[in-house]
Amino acid sequence: MSDKRKDDPQRGVALKTRDERKSKRPRMYRVLLHNDDYTPMDFVVRLLQTVFRHSEGRATEIMLHVHNKGVGVAGVFTHEIAETKVAQTHMLARQNECPLMASMEPEDDDAES
Repeated sequence: MSDKRKDDPQRGVALKTRDERKSKRPRMYRVLLHNDDYTPMDFVVRLLQTVFRHSEGRATEIMLHVHNKGVGVAGVFTHEIAETKVAQTHMLARQNECPLMASMEPEDDDAES
């Protein structure tokens, strides 16, 4: 950050101006859940509530979308958080002997939400 000083001869005051630099928003990533024929629906709903902090109703909607369409978005996060959510999903699925798979993909900058 560079500072520039300008003297105001009329007031005898030094004014300090700052170069404006906008912070770039971090790239966001979708965490996707993939349907399989073995993971119980109630497990997916509980996972969406605990790992992704969805309400029971919203978690059920997402689970049904995944079930009917084959894949669905569990949430959108920064890269590091998305990686953590994918890892948590896989860990909980394995602990519960479920083959549930999660992945992440970059969110399109110009896509509509």
